[in-house]
Amino acid sequence: MEIIYNQRQRRIQFNSPAQTIGVAAAAVMLTVGTDASSVTIKWALSLLLNHPKVLEKAQTELDAQVGTERLVDEHDLSNLPYLHNIISETLQLYPAAPMLVPHELSDDFHRDPNVWDDPTSFKPERFEGLQVQPSRLVPFGMGRKSCPGSDLAQRVVGLALGSLIQSFDWKRIGEEEIDLAEGTRVSMPKAKPLEKTYFRN
Repeated sequence: MEIIYNQRQRRIQFNSPAQTIGVAAAAVMLTVGTDASSVTIKWALSLLLNHPKVLEKAQTELDAQVGTERLVDEHDLSNLPYLHNIISETLQLYPAAPMLVPHELSDDFHRDPNVWDDPTSFKPERFEGLQVQPSRLVPFGMGRKSCPGSDLAQRVVGLALGSLIQSFDWKRIGEEEIDLAEGTRVSMPKAKPLEKTYFRN
């Protein structure tokens, strides 16, 4: 990316199709990776605010594995299985890129009661010790039409969500549950913006 940025700064023209394709692929990965990440974080926070015991369990895991003196980093992610379960469950309920697979198929994959126990409920525990087959959880599409930014998105979501949970105590504004209606876009945003309040931890 630094090479591409430097070439753009010096106004170097991309003379070959390979250079143009490389720039386009990098731009797609960054755009899709960051958009999918922010959408997934909003869904995860919405679900956690509606399930405060799950949020508390995630905070306990982060305190035990990372501590309170520093923020979670990439090396910690493999030691945070419950955080990973929350992200997987969020992606199972609200896939970040549903347009990569027709929406009806995405619902069939992720909300089939023959595959998932109580598929429309938020239960991160369903992923404990479970190796989910790739054909069962496909939030970023699959095969040649899979999202090129999925690895980036999952790492960014883990770090950002972990840091948010670790750094703040999150609360809903009022007693009413967060509205989980889906919006429409390439990545699936919430229909209503997430409103919440937090206190520094």
